[in-house]
Amino acid sequence: MNENHATELSAIEELNGRYLLFNCSDMLYGVPLVLVLEIIQTKNITYLPGVAPYIKGIINLRGKILPVLDIRLKFGIEERPYDDKTCIIVSEIRDMQVGLIVDSVSEVVTVDSENLAAPPNTKEMSAWYIDSVTNLEDRIVLNIDFEKFLKDDLDVIKVQ
Repeated sequence: MNENHATELSAIEELNGRYLLFNCSDMLYGVPLVLVLEIIQTKNITYLPGVAPYIKGIINLRGKILPVLDIRLKFGIEERPYDDKTCIIVSEIRDMQVGLIVDSVSEVVTVDSENLAAPPNTKEMSAWYIDSVTNLEDRIVLNIDFEKFLKDDLDVIKVQ
């Protein structure tokens, strides 16, 4: 194993158990920090015709074109105007960068595995993408499996 690969593995291991928390409506969600490339302010989004309403379009991020989805709309929550707290979480899923618009980013937390619980068993299709639930003091965090969450969209929004 070369030194660069070992350093990369070490950096990934440091991120295990760490979650980026973000707000959508009045709910708190988490995503494994290892999936987050960066967080950026909302920017000009180029509309794409003929796609689902929650796929807001594409952006140019330092010369790379990536699709952007609005988490609120994907969840079936009413759209609201973007403000100075609205941001885009840039994530890499299946070798593709995707931007996810959220109401605001809250914090990064470290969660011990004993504080992760299985999601409630529900027949609602809207909850199948919840990977786990974390109880942080007086807050409940729904941890999202981005791969499942975007499963039906990844082929539609693939940008070359």
